Amino acid sequence: MTDEIDLSRLPPPEPYDEARDKAQRKRLLDVWRAPPGWKIISAVNNDYIGKWYLLTSFAFFTFAGILALLIRVQLAVPNNELFSQSLYNQLFTLHGTAMMFLFAVPIFEAVAILVLPEILGARDLPFPRLSAFGFWCFIIGGVFVCGSIFFGVAPDGGWFMYTPLSSNPDYSGLGADIWLLGLSFIEVSSIAAAVELIVGVLKSRPPGMRLNLMPLYCWYVLVVAGMILFAFPPLIAGDLLLEMERAFGWAFFDPDRGGDPLLWQHLFWIFGHPEVYIIFLPSIALIATMLPTFAGRPMVGHSWIVLSAVGVAFLSFGLWVHHMFTTGLPEISLSFFSAASEAVAVPTGIQIFCFIATMLVSKVRPSVPMLFAGGALAIFVFGGLTGVMVALVPFDWQAHDSYFVVAHLHYTLIGGMLFPLFAGIHYWYPFTTQRKMNDRAGTWSFWLMFGGFNLAFLPMHWTGVMGMPRRVWTYDLTDGWAVLNMVSTLGAFVFAAGFAVLAVNVLWPRGKQPPVARNIWNAGTMEWSAEVPDKPWGIRSIPYIHTRYPLWEQEDLMGQVDRGEWFLPDAQEGKRELIVTDILDARPLFVQRVGGPTFLTLGAAFCLGAAFILATFHLWTITLIFGAGFAGFTLWWLWTGTSRIPETPEKYAGRGLTLPTYAQGNRSPGWWAVFITMTGDMTAFMGLVFSYFFYWTALPGFLPSADRLPGFGWLLAGLALLFGSWAMTVAARGTLGRGQRGLAMALLVGALPIGALGIGAWIWAAWTQGLDPTAQSFDAMVWMLILWMGLHLLLNWVMHLYVAARVKFGHCTPEYRADLMNLTLFTHFLALTAVTTFALLAVFPLLMGVGP
Repeated sequence: MTDEIDLSRLPPPEPYDEARDKAQRKRLLDVWRAPPGWKIISAVNNDYIGKWYLLTSFAFFTFAGILALLIRVQLAVPNNELFSQSLYNQLFTLHGTAMMFLFAVPIFEAVAILVLPEILGARDLPFPRLSAFGFWCFIIGGVFVCGSIFFGVAPDGGWFMYTPLSSNPDYSGLGADIWLLGLSFIEVSSIAAAVELIVGVLKSRPPGMRLNLMPLYCWYVLVVAGMILFAFPPLIAGDLLLEMERAFGWAFFDPDRGGDPLLWQHLFWIFGHPEVYIIFLPSIALIATMLPTFAGRPMVGHSWIVLSAVGVAFLSFGLWVHHMFTTGLPEISLSFFSAASEAVAVPTGIQIFCFIATMLVSKVRPSVPMLFAGGALAIFVFGGLTGVMVALVPFDWQAHDSYFVVAHLHYTLIGGMLFPLFAGIHYWYPFTTQRKMNDRAGTWSFWLMFGGFNLAFLPMHWTGVMGMPRRVWTYDLTDGWAVLNMVSTLGAFVFAAGFAVLAVNVLWPRGKQPPVARNIWNAGTMEWSAEVPDKPWGIRSIPYIHTRYPLWEQEDLMGQVDRGEWFLPDAQEGKRELIVTDILDARPLFVQRVGGPTFLTLGAAFCLGAAFILATFHLWTITLIFGAGFAGFTLWWLWTGTSRIPETPEKYAGRGLTLPTYAQGNRSPGWWAVFITMTGDMTAFMGLVFSYFFYWTALPGFLPSADRLPGFGWLLAGLALLFGSWAMTVAARGTLGRGQRGLAMALLVGALPIGALGIGAWIWAAWTQGLDPTAQSFDAMVWMLILWMGLHLLLNWVMHLYVAARVKFGHCTPEYRADLMNLTLFTHFLALTAVTTFALLAVFPLLMGVGP
């Protein structure tokens, strides 16, 4: 098998045979083509999902841009009464929300889903149906949130939704619920895409592409997807706390009941500041991919760029108080976070200097993509300098909540994200459409946007220094801001004109234009090996990659791929197949079969979206019905599309390589998907743990007297029962491996009542002590931790019944038991959650001297 094959000494390919090549191509086309007509919405191919993602993201960008123009019209002259204050707050909130949650992060995922498989030299990502599910969740949630403004119920508390105003329904109305539940639903899409991208980079690389050979774009995708996994879950935890207070009156942010509004700011900015780099790094990745192409040489400092990207990601999680310098935190905290905010400039600067060095040691070909890339670097460096300024506490105290911060934010995000993205559009447009955009229109759009941007946002530095606050609705002529605001408004419309030129250039019909030449830019990365016209299978045969720029450094690689001389050149069994490799050295492990077109993902997304939307209006019965519908669609999707027992245990992949057709445990992408998902889940749980300790440190008397603590004996009994349920699941895995199917099923089903008794003991421990979540923050935290455990235990029950059914009907056997191994991994995380919860509710109060 693979351990006996030296991939660098593969046997020669079979002599080319035109008839065989034609037959193989036909079978590949039959397997990978998307459905015709209206059934195209069931497609799961990465090229379709990526294009839909891109177009939808830019639709939300256009919507948010129109809102920005309306904001600028309102602020163009003093004492303007064009919009009421209430409508202005809705415009402002939706502008920030749409830009941050519906464009900046989804556009990264859209580009990655579209180009990552081709850059890797793979057929597709390992979970194409998950990508489709994430897209449908994104569009449903986005339409729900943005559409609220047409009914006068849009959120109006700012895109950060600060408490206590947002936690009180009397002040914030239905809009805050739409924001909370709509964005929580959208975050499902983001995390689903992050799981897909992480597993894709780690497990779908072609044979030979070791980690140190990965293209820079793949490294950035891996880093940013990992950041999403650790940044978004704390916000989900905060959303849960805030919605529980709004819907049921639980005491989390109300100071009169032992809550603290600052907790929301901590949870939000633990997400919010890493998100700035989640937005910035993928766009830098686009420059890192384009620059070597136009420089005609490999990137200078490849390893340094990788290390600096990892460094930025690491440091970004220590910067959240950067946004809270004026909230009265201790000086030592301010000093630490100010220093961290300054330190992040070091790895960021390394990347910029590597780009400059690459341009200095080569003669860069002029092009529209490089024009946008150069403008991006200029704007971002300026925004970074103002970032250094606001990282200094004394200056931040003066500039905080002023238009100086608005200017800094837009210079950083638009320079660091939007201009590189426009460069990427011009660069990859021929890859996506086999046509080329108009260069003259591209140049016009750049200068209009570059000039309009600086005209709009440069004056805001002065209006901020002159005292104009953020989120202001109107102002007086005597404030002295009128001229600068008029200039900013004119600049915004010039920028919009530039974007309109770009949009027309992208959407202009080019059906009569001849296809572009293959690899039009003479790039070195694998996506440009795609045939013209493009084929739906991604790559004709999966090659052996042993260089960083294979189209430059591996002779005739494109021709070898086209002739089917590498791996999986055929689809004899009529299955969509990928090669899964190991994480470090990309040694081939097995042939993975992935699901094809299906409506199940659309049905699951629709039901889950309906559940979130109906919960906004507190229609709990219908919400539960659609929640059950989501569970049904998801289980049907899993039953028919995952862990299928292959017709043969092995498959000849070509060039002397025979691979298994099934994998389980940590060799399987499914196991890694569960591990990564549960890592994100544990991060959200850590958000609750952080909240518990925040209350303890910030609120004297947070821990109650001993007579109001949950019963220690009941908590201990509940933990023992939960561990018993976990032990039965682990035992079921072993018994099935020994061929004892009946006993394995009995253990799986028997674990359910044991777990139910365990969570029941915890509920009784809190109930008998009279803990009221609407009365005090400690009571609310106790019930929230128990609720979190209970919801996960409910999911665990569904998974147990599903796997037991798989065992019964022969889909999970002693030889093929990936489902049970994935379930066992889930229960390991559940057991860790149970131990942590017990430590918070029972052990920690004892250590603090409270209790029997």
